[in-house]
Amino acid sequence: MGLRSAYGEVKDCFQANLLYFAVFSNVYIGKLRQLFGSAVPAFPPKFYLAMTKSMADERRSQLEQYLQNVTLDSNITNSDVFIGFFRKLQQDTFKIQTQRAFLDVYLADGSNIRLDIQTSDTAERILEVASCKMRLSRELIKYFSLFFFQDHDDGVLSVVKKVADFELPYVSLQSMKELHCKLGIRKWYMDPSLDTLLMDCRASLNLLYIQAVQEVKRNWVKPTEGQMQELEFLQKNANKAKFLELIREVQFYGYVRLDPCICDYPEEGCSADIYVGNNEINCCIKLPTKQTKEVSFKINRLKSWQVTFLVSTSLTDGEDDTLELRFEYNDSGTWQWIILYTKQAFLLSSCLKKMISEQMMKAAKKGQEMEIKMPESTKNSEKSSIQQKQVVHSSFISRKRFWVRPNEEDCVFEKIREEDL
Repeated sequence: MGLRSAYGEVKDCFQANLLYFAVFSNVYIGKLRQLFGSAVPAFPPKFYLAMTKSMADERRSQLEQYLQNVTLDSNITNSDVFIGFFRKLQQDTFKIQTQRAFLDVYLADGSNIRLDIQTSDTAERILEVASCKMRLSRELIKYFSLFFFQDHDDGVLSVVKKVADFELPYVSLQSMKELHCKLGIRKWYMDPSLDTLLMDCRASLNLLYIQAVQEVKRNWVKPTEGQMQELEFLQKNANKAKFLELIREVQFYGYVRLDPCICDYPEEGCSADIYVGNNEINCCIKLPTKQTKEVSFKINRLKSWQVTFLVSTSLTDGEDDTLELRFEYNDSGTWQWIILYTKQAFLLSSCLKKMISEQMMKAAKKGQEMEIKMPESTKNSEKSSIQQKQVVHSSFISRKRFWVRPNEEDCVFEKIREEDL
């Protein structure tokens, strides 16, 4: 996904959201404060005189931090005021009025569902409509999400980004025309064992199956020769349940595969194939010596991460600006920062956040199950341990002039003017 600097056209959601907040109406701020009080941070003050470059950088940094602080609270981002504000801005930016339209939502096998929608429908609404049309059980909708993806001529599939609930997919597609993106539905969880919760619904079973078949076809998963033969047999006999049961044993099943990127581990300039899922970032790294090295970065040894918008460098193709995701990792008892230069940094950030969320849910469930059996003092100790773990994983380190807290509520826009700052 081509990205330009914050001064020009902006395609990535966070940059777009940042610039929109720069012109955030006092009316909307007031409404949010009425609803959420002190949970809404103070909006950065404006400069009323001509700004120097350093002043403009400082202003931009303040706006970035404000956006991050606001979007950390899901109660705010799920509110009608917040959603209404972003709906208006998305439509106004591309001068798209609310009207009836048709939107294609693609499944993993390339087939599509045509939906009769309004151009102002959010991703959450469109997912509900698509789920209803597929007869997907309402309680299972939360295990799926909408994504923008690209099918390349060589058969490679790129998942560009997860669509935010408040995003208007019809509008976003207009901003991504040159990328030839499609809107698709895919499962949205990183723990493969959760498949078992969806097996009793025919629609969800079918969605999982066709996605799994395509991941085998596109070499996203790495079955052994024996596993491959058995999978082919089960597919030929349309035994979907057994197919999904077997594929959960296959390497990289349930992972999100990113496009090849550049990393600085174990040294600068290495290229890497990235798989993220099942509580790890798995990197197949190509060393300058032409050798390959497979490294697994476990999520429970990852302390924090940050996403940064970069000006083009020799490491980032030299043409477009790109993104980096760096994470602080405990390698043999020593904390170090590891950097991935990837245009899918926000997708990777969303995956990390999802894995940690699933870990926390498991820990909470385990705590509830043990609560009756445990003495009060032990319960308090266990609760404290869970809370400590959450704090460690949600700590993020600031870097001047860049936002740093990953957040999955992102959106894609362009054509924001510098004077809007």
